[in-house]
Amino acid sequence: MKRLVIFSGAGISKESGIPTFRDIDGLWNKYDFTELATFNAWKKNPELVLDFYNFRRRNVLESNPNKAHSLIKEFENYYEVKIITQNVDDLHERAGSKDILHLHGEIRKARSTADDSYITDIKGIELNIGDMCPKGSQLRPHIVWFGESVPNLPKAIEIAKTADIFIVIGTGLQVYPAANLINYVPSKAKKYIIDPSQNININDDFIYILDTATNGMNQIYNELIR
Repeated sequence: MKRLVIFSGAGISKESGIPTFRDIDGLWNKYDFTELATFNAWKKNPELVLDFYNFRRRNVLESNPNKAHSLIKEFENYYEVKIITQNVDDLHERAGSKDILHLHGEIRKARSTADDSYITDIKGIELNIGDMCPKGSQLRPHIVWFGESVPNLPKAIEIAKTADIFIVIGTGLQVYPAANLINYVPSKAKKYIIDPSQNININDDFIYILDTATNGMNQIYNELIR
């Protein structure tokens, strides 16, 4: 069975009502989001950081997978599907996909500030000051913040190297080092990129689909399956 690798970003979840990181509005407009997503911000004002991620977590829980997520799941009937995602939401999981690697963490999980290996599900919506790990240390969002290493990147590179079909969806390939993944895809692999803006400079190996995530995935599904 051929291996189909999906590399997804915020654009696929935007159609589910989850704003991209820079589109979040309301009261958060007065903050520089990069200052809410760094370890220095956590040290300076952990309550504010927790409030921000509680806000984002609530948004995720109020959203549902869309047709693009569902079509990726459908591909499992025909291919070995592996998903590498920059997203911290769980919409791929809720759509039923089985093999998902999160590069930038997971919004519905927390980890210990004393032991990075201790990761736990968040019960309910909120993570608050006073929520501790078994070692008595404050729990933080299980998110890779700006300036932190990306522990799952080596695994993602190995997956990209094995792709027979590689689909980029919902990411403008502006966030590094994750954007470098496309450089590890085999030259013989069939490659697609779905993006409605045509702002991505990419090599000629890729078939560019100038459309939304849902419409683009539907086009690829019709091409490969029907």
